[in-house]
Amino acid sequence: MKIAIDAMGGDHAPKVQVEASQDAIKAFPELEIVLVGDEEEIKKHVNDETRISILHTKEKIEDTDQPTTAVRRKKDSSMVLAVREVKEGRADAVISSGNTGALMTAGLLHIGRINGIDRPGLAPMLPTIDGQGFLLLDVGANMDAKPEHLLQYAVMGHTYLQMVRGIKQPRIGLLNVGTENGKGNELTKEAFPLLEAADFHFVGNVEARELLNGVADVVVCDGFAGNLVLKTIEGTAGTLFTLLKKELTSSLFNKMAAGVLRASFKNIHQQLSYSEYGGAGLYGLKAPVIKAHGSSDRTAVFHAIRQAKEMVEQQVVTIMKNEVAKLGQEQERV
Repeated sequence: MKIAIDAMGGDHAPKVQVEASQDAIKAFPELEIVLVGDEEEIKKHVNDETRISILHTKEKIEDTDQPTTAVRRKKDSSMVLAVREVKEGRADAVISSGNTGALMTAGLLHIGRINGIDRPGLAPMLPTIDGQGFLLLDVGANMDAKPEHLLQYAVMGHTYLQMVRGIKQPRIGLLNVGTENGKGNELTKEAFPLLEAADFHFVGNVEARELLNGVADVVVCDGFAGNLVLKTIEGTAGTLFTLLKKELTSSLFNKMAAGVLRASFKNIHQQLSYSEYGGAGLYGLKAPVIKAHGSSDRTAVFHAIRQAKEMVEQQVVTIMKNEVAKLGQEQERV
């Protein structure tokens, strides 16, 4: 198995990509990794080349680049070349911490959509208080959605959690402003009966305030609402720890108390950190494409590699294709 990594995407590239790759090679003996980017910069951080190769290019897509234009004009960029490694069969999955829109565009142009998927969705695992996490889909790949898109998201999320997370019967929830049937806008009102009739465990409408309590394993929504939820959770977690740090360093007594509770605070921080969950999958493409957070550290990239490896091992994309095909057949009969 080989995974292609855009080594030049993200805030800490290529250092964290190299370090995480070396960690992954040690952890997973069957894995090979190709790092795509500036060879001179990459080699500054390499101390073990075991099953790690470098595909050299100096060109990269910036976060400020317009996605479609960048992908078409920067054909030798690290991101596009990494995606093409998958398209041309030299790699099984691709990971990037770079421009989200560009990765989606490159994935669509070079890898393509699964038949029956109208719009791929971007889905991260987010933390819950029980440590299990939940999959939120979509968080910004498509700002507008139709009811059938949410149904497709649910099918893909259901498959991913079954095959990669080992949840036999994932609970599917529809993000809404209330839990009662008939709540919401036209999108959620029309999506509800589609989800209710589907062959999975639909728990109904779920409110944003209950997400971190683990009310559902998969939560589907349009990309606009999903992105607001994602950014709110990230911002709230960051603010919470800033306030705690400020308070716990405000006096000698508080500093002493903080020292005693250091391990507990570290555990809480890990529970709320995206780093432990890997990246956001671009579900609906014909091969595993993982978007790691732009500020990903070594741990986050390592878990994105683990996530991609597990998706390949469990043939998640193939099973998604089959499930989406079944969905299409059922809709034709109706």
